[in-house]
Formats: sequence, structure tokens, C-alpha cells
Amino acid sequence: MSSFSINLLLCSISCILVITSTQQIVHRRFEYKYSFKPPYLAQKDGSVPFWEYGGNAIASGESVRLAPSLRSQKGAIWSKQPINFDWWEVDIMFKVTGRGRIGADGLAFWYTSQRGEYTGDVFGSSDRWNGLGVIFDSFDNDNKHNNPYIMAVINDGTKNFDHKSDGATQLLSGCLRDFRNKPFPTRARIEYYMNTLTVYFHNGLTTNEADYELCFRAENVVLPRGGFLGLSAATGGLADDHDVIHLLTTSLHSAQQPGGQQISNDEQQKLSQEYQEYQKKLEQQKEDYRKEHPDEVREKDEMDDWFESDGQRELRQIFQSLGHIQDVTRDLHKKVDEVIGKQMNSLSMLTAVYSQSQTGQPVQPGQQVQMPAFPITRHDWDVFMSNNQMMINTVSELKAFTLEIARKTDAALSAGGGAGAGGAAVNPQFLSELRDNVNQVKQTLAGVAQRVSAPAPAALGGGAGGACPSVSCVSTGVLLMVVSAQLALMLLYALYKEKKEAQAKKFF
Repeated sequence: MSSFSINLLLCSISCILVITSTQQIVHRRFEYKYSFKPPYLAQKDGSVPFWEYGGNAIASGESVRLAPSLRSQKGAIWSKQPINFDWWEVDIMFKVTGRGRIGADGLAFWYTSQRGEYTGDVFGSSDRWNGLGVIFDSFDNDNKHNNPYIMAVINDGTKNFDHKSDGATQLLSGCLRDFRNKPFPTRARIEYYMNTLTVYFHNGLTTNEADYELCFRAENVVLPRGGFLGLSAATGGLADDHDVIHLLTTSLHSAQQPGGQQISNDEQQKLSQEYQEYQKKLEQQKEDYRKEHPDEVREKDEMDDWFESDGQRELRQIFQSLGHIQDVTRDLHKKVDEVIGKQMNSLSMLTAVYSQSQTGQPVQPGQQVQMPAFPITRHDWDVFMSNNQMMINTVSELKAFTLEIARKTDAALSAGGGAGAGGAAVNPQFLSELRDNVNQVKQTLAGVAQRVSAPAPAALGGGAGGACPSVSCVSTGVLLMVVSAQLALMLLYALYKEKKEAQAKKFF
């Protein structure tokens, strides 16, 4: 067991030594001959130092517009010299903007053994390239709804790019990212180190330079040595502005490479000490110049007062906005106070009027009046609401009754043929009711006649014989005459009423 433990320990130590020996420290160096950035990106004659551009590309002091937002535009920019290092990292800041919901065609970064064309068929560069192309494709040619898309395509100089499928069968790797119409410039970091290609992407939604996300990583990627760096863009039926703000190239070196030789600690301390001495000397020279030229320093300070920095401008705008908000709030407070004062004045006047109506004594203008209790209680309010509801119901019933009378009148007029000039038609229902009443009167009279003709009883109240009472009796004929007169009067009244209703109907 002891020998086995010793062997295991030796194996572990050997593995650790091998790992530490294979670890390499990456040294980075900025390559200005393969980079461009603002300000003064382009010279006065329009040229970009160490770079050449052509086609529809336009260079300015702040950016290079590879393809403007016009149809069928192509442009490219290429480094004049090939790179002289194996591993590199390129940081590209660009903006792709357009008014359309869909853009076209896109932008591409190139690392090829030969410089491409400025008006080529593949995003403004040549087809059948030998090397790497990182394409930012914004138009969906295959209609699969997978654009904007970032992809890497390796070509050995013998293949044509498949535009119909957006290079789906030729790409090395890629990711779906939207880089159009962002509030801030988008960025892409392309790193090629130890045959490993890594692409990071910044979505342009923030200004944080460290806000990168991994797009893809591909291993075992072999690229030709000493290639040219380039950028190109193209538009088609749709168009976007393709602006490149900067392209920064950094060479990557390991500890074994000549370009990555490490400086010793003594040399680093010496350089740092020299730098500090230089800083002190520079500050001393500035101070001496201020003492010798006080007028110029004063004029410079006065000139500085005329201008403001971005931070000062933002603070000034914030303070102005706060002052405006305070002014508006103050005006609102004044208006609210005025409204409250008017309400209190109206309330005091109503209180004075109510007190005067309750006591019968006038209230002096300066007299303090106590607020009386509310004159309407909850019970009174409920009674008032119930009476109001009852009134509404009564009105509804009257309306219904009036409509019913109108309907019956229309029916009577239609049954009798309308009213004539001298009288009105009689309602058949009324005649039937009148006939029933006459029959009832006849029956009553017949009963009365039977009682009159019947013999009187022999005795009333205790056996005493009796005779007809001493009253003046009316004969049957007179009674019939009186009843007939009453019936005639009722008939005349009914006819008169029907005539009035018919005339009233005509007015309506």
C-alpha cells in the first residue's frame, strides 16, 4: 500500500508539473498599423493611414461608411500590409441603421490571404476568398426568419458563397443576434489564438464596454499566415447605413514567441521610476510656465469659464428641470389655496343663511357662527326617496291609464265608424252594460210589484189585527215614469260623455 501511495503521489506531481509547464502567459500588444479609430480617422485628403478603401465607401473623421442607405451600394476598406503575427484579436465598433423594419444586406469582417475587391458579390468583397469571413447578415434570403445573424465562414478559395441559403451549409458556426438600430454602437470582438476562433458580441443597449456575451467558439481552425484585414458592406433592394467607428487590432503572443518576451522586474522598476520622474518634471515645467505667464493663464481660465463639460451640462439641465418643477408645484399650491379659500367663504355664507333662517335674527359680518347640524337626517332622506319613488310609480300608472283610455277610444271609433257632425257613435260594450242595468231595474220593480200586490199579514207584533199603514203610496205608473226618466238621463249623459271623448281624441 505504501508503494502504491508513493507512485500515486509521484504521478500527481508529474501531472502538475506538466500542466504548469504547458500553461502560457498571453502578451498583448496594440498594432496601430492595422487599426483606425476617431477622432481624425481620415486625413484632410480623405485617406485613412495604413488603409485603403473604395467602391461606395466614404471615410470621415469619425467613422467609415462602407455602404450608404441607398439601393445596390457596395464598399470595402482593406489594410495595406499583411499582418506579421500569428495570433490576433480585433475589436470592431459599428452601427447598422435604417428606416425600414427589415434591413439589407449586411457587413462582413475579412481575414484573407489576398485583398478582396471593393465591389464584390459577397457583401461587397470577392467571392472564393482564402481565409475567414465573419458575416453580419441582416437580410433573410432563405425566408427562415433567422436574421439578423452572425456567422463565420471558412473558404479555401474554391467555393462560391451560397446566397440563397444565407450560407447555412457553409458556415463554421454562428449565433442569432440583432445588431440593427440600437441606441448605442454595437461591438464585436473576434479572437484567433492557438487555432481557436472566438467571437464575442456587444448588443449596443448599454455603454458598458465590458458587457460582452459569447457568440460562438470554434476549435481546430487553421487560417493562412500573413493575411490582410478588411471590412466590407453591401445593400440590395433594401438599404441600411453601415458605419464602422473603429477597428482595433491587438497581437497576441505567448512567452516563447519573440514578440512576447517578458520584461524583468528590475527593468520594470527602472521604467516605472523614469516615468514618475518624467511626470514630476512635467508638472514642474507647467508650474514654472504659469508663474512666468500669469496673463495667459488668466485668459485660459476665463476661456474655460465660457465652456462646460458634459457632466456640467447634465447637472445644469437637471437643476433647471428641478427649478421648473418647483415653480409648477408652487403655482399648484397657490391655486389649491385659492380654491380652499373660496370653498370656506361659500361654506360660511351658507352657514350664516341657515342660522338666520333658524333663529330669525340677522348675522353680523364679523360674527363667528357655529356650524349647525345637518338638517336632513338619514330617516328623512329615506322617506324622501320612498316618496319620490312612489311619485314616479304614480306617474307611470297615470301614463298607462291614459294610454289605455286612448286605446279604448280608438277601438270605439273604429267600431262605430267614427264620430259624425251631430253626435258620436255609442260603444257596444256600454250598451250591453246599460241593457243589463235596465234588466236589473225591471227585476227590482217586478219584485216590488209582487210585494205590493201580496196580502198583508193577519197580525203584526202580538196578535193585533192591522191594516195598511197610514202612508201615501205611489202608484206603479208614476214609479215607472220616474225610472224611465232616470234611464233617459243616464243615456243622454253617456252619449254626451262619448261625444266629449271623441272630440278630445280629435285634438290629440
